[in-house]
Amino acid sequence: MHRACPLSREAAATLERATEALGLSPRGHHRLLRVARAIADLAGAETLDEAAVAEAVGLRRRLTA
Repeated sequence: MHRACPLSREAAATLERATEALGLSPRGHHRLLRVARAIADLAGAETLDEAAVAEAVGLRRRLTA
């Protein structure tokens, strides 16, 4: 999945912080990455940026709240 979803340095840091803060399992981390990839695809981006990851985290927080 990481090969198909190249991350910017900022996006990788955001993803790691969110994984730790939310206490995500490896499966949860993977699902968050897939949602971020879908958001980036809709925006026409080849790499995942911090905004796509942040939006995916926000969506997850809304669903679990």
